[in-house]
Amino acid sequence: MDLVIARPEGLYCTAGDFYIDPWRPVHRSVITHGHGDHARTGNGHYLATNLSEGILRARLGADIQLQTLPYGERLVHNGVTLSFHPAGHVLGSAQVRLEYQGQVWVASGDYKVEPDGTCAPFEPVRCHTFITESTFGLPIYRWQPQAEIFAEVNQWWRENVAAGKASVLFSYAFGKAQRLLHGIDDSIGPILSHGSVEPLNRVYREAGVRIPATQYAGDFKKTDPALRSALIIAPPSAGGSTWMRRFGEYSDAFASGWMRLRGTRRRRGVDRGFVLSDHADWPGLLWAIAQTGAERVMVTHGSVNVLVRYLREQGLDAQGFTTEYGDEDEAASQEASQ
Repeated sequence: MDLVIARPEGLYCTAGDFYIDPWRPVHRSVITHGHGDHARTGNGHYLATNLSEGILRARLGADIQLQTLPYGERLVHNGVTLSFHPAGHVLGSAQVRLEYQGQVWVASGDYKVEPDGTCAPFEPVRCHTFITESTFGLPIYRWQPQAEIFAEVNQWWRENVAAGKASVLFSYAFGKAQRLLHGIDDSIGPILSHGSVEPLNRVYREAGVRIPATQYAGDFKKTDPALRSALIIAPPSAGGSTWMRRFGEYSDAFASGWMRLRGTRRRRGVDRGFVLSDHADWPGLLWAIAQTGAERVMVTHGSVNVLVRYLREQGLDAQGFTTEYGDEDEAASQEASQ
């Protein structure tokens, strides 16, 4: 019998009687990270990394029944030995290692393999069966080094300052926003953030991550001269809303792996697209899978069929898991503009 199976509620650990990142309310959940497609309200009990606590309580409610573990510490439940290991995705993100009667499974949640300074870097975990995402599971997705992307963002911001225009940079409120803030040159001008971003900045700072000083964008009037040199970090849901009017003349951009495709940038209607993702690209996915030593790979959300077919051609036992995970953009689009 498989240790993890797909059920209507989510990925279910059969021996342990708990779910990993369930998309419907369950009695006992193990959460890989705090994005809205993986951490949802309504569960009776949550288990996550200690570094996820601030994020989960901020997003799901301060009174959730939450138990936490540091990376690497083991917990035995119904004979299943469980431990968390860094996924390199966002603050507190983890892969879940499960061991039962000689079987070792690892559910990776979402992950990336390039360290970024805002979360613990990805740590390969040896296993028999590896459950992997495939958000960017196509050969076209190959990321530039992030330092090059940050240099592009800085140059765009400087050009806007010289032109007397505000710079509005759309990014997911949790994870991407803080990664941008950590990596950019904060000496260029003042930094403002949307009401959905600012509380998460505080959580990162409290976790010891360097996030430059930011101000709440809602406190600024359209006539404030500081806006003409400011960088404003906002979620995609703010685009086109009345909230944007306070910035007067501005240039806008979107930071996402999806900006790799020109058509996506056109549909977004932004001036610039920066290709920056918190998910592994095609080479990263293949490297991570190889590092596990797994002979069996279960592929979740994204380009499932393409990755499964490729892995089978490499001699692995690969198949898809049907899930309701998606891109953070789907959760971000549900955030009310503030």
